[in-house]
Amino acid sequence: MTSSPQTVELGELALDGGAVLPSLQVAFETYGELSPQRDNAVLVCHALTMDQYAASRHPVTGKPGWWTRMIGPGRSLDPQRHFIICANVLGSCMGTTGPKSLHEDGRPWGLRFPVITIADMVRAQAKLLDHLGIDRLCAAIGGSMGGMQVLQWASLYPDRVERAVAIATAARHSAQNIAFHEVGRQAIMADPAWAGGDYYGGPAPAAGLSVARMAAHITYMSEQGLTEKFGRRLQDREAISFGFDADFQVESYLRHQGSSFTDRFDANSYLYITRAMDYFDLAERHGGVLGEAFRGSGTRFCVISFNTDWLYPTSESRRVVHALNSVRAPVSFVELSSPYGHDAFLLESPDLYRIVDGFLSGTPS
Repeated sequence: MTSSPQTVELGELALDGGAVLPSLQVAFETYGELSPQRDNAVLVCHALTMDQYAASRHPVTGKPGWWTRMIGPGRSLDPQRHFIICANVLGSCMGTTGPKSLHEDGRPWGLRFPVITIADMVRAQAKLLDHLGIDRLCAAIGGSMGGMQVLQWASLYPDRVERAVAIATAARHSAQNIAFHEVGRQAIMADPAWAGGDYYGGPAPAAGLSVARMAAHITYMSEQGLTEKFGRRLQDREAISFGFDADFQVESYLRHQGSSFTDRFDANSYLYITRAMDYFDLAERHGGVLGEAFRGSGTRFCVISFNTDWLYPTSESRRVVHALNSVRAPVSFVELSSPYGHDAFLLESPDLYRIVDGFLSGTPS
C-alpha cells in the first residue's frame, strides 16, 4: 500500500498554557485519495508511543505500521474508499514540533518547550486539515491517547467530525494512571544522562526511558495475557540463577521492550506527552459536567472497550456513554472480550474490525 509522507509548516500555535509556539511543523502520512467532494477524510489519532506510520514501514525500526490490521485494502479503513490521515502529535519526536526540535536559537528546545495538552494536539491537527482543505472529517478514530484526541475533536470541533470512534480510552486520566506516568517520568529524570533535559548532542537517558517503557508496558497487558504468554517460565535456563539476571521470560520480554523503545523515542517527548495525558479532563472545561462537552454536537459516536483492559476499564467508557446519553448525542457502545488487555485494539480483533466497518459504513455491525 502506497503512503504519502509529508511535513508542513503551519505558522504559530497558541497553547492552553498561555505560550505561543512561533512555528508549528507537522509530519504526517496519508493513504488513498481525497474525493472531489472532500467528504471521505478519516483522521487516525495515535497513542502515546505511536506515530504517523500507522500503515507503512517505520523508518527507524523497519517494522510494519502499528495499525495495519485496521488500515489497508479491504480493511475497515480502506484507502480505496477513504482518504486516511495520520499525523505525528504535537510534542512527539518523529517530525512534528516537540522538545527535540530546534528553537530559534538553533539549539533543541529541551525543557524550554512549553507544556502542552491534548487540546493543543487537536488544534495542531485542525491546522493541518485547514492546510489540506478539509472542512469536515468523515470520521476520527483512535485508541488510548488516540481516543482522547477523538473525544477532544468532537468537543472542540463538533461541526467538523461526522463520526467519532473512541477505543479503549477515557474522558479523563485517573489517579492510578497519573501515578504510573509519574513513575516513568521520575525514572527518566533520575538518569544522570538526562542532564536536566539538555542531553541532545550527548548520550541520551536510555536507561531511564527504558525503565519508563517497561513500567508502562505492564499496564498495557492483562494478568491473563501475561500468564498465558509467559507464566513463570524461565528464559534460556533450566534453573534459577540466584542472581539478578533475567531468569524469567517475562523479565527478558520487558527488558527487550524497554531497550528497543529507546531507539525510536525521545525521553523529553515522553515527559511532555504523558503530562498532556495527565492533564486531560474534558469535564473540567465544562463545569465538571462531562455531558456539556458534547452538548449540541452533530457527531455520531462509537465507544468501544475491552473487558481485560485495566488501564482504561469499561467503566471509563460507560462514563463517556452516559454523558453522551445525557445530552441526547447518538452513540453506540460495545465491550469486547479479549485476553490482551489494553493492547487489544492493536492486536488481532475481528470483532473490533467488524464493528468499526459497520459504524463507518452506516450499516448494522
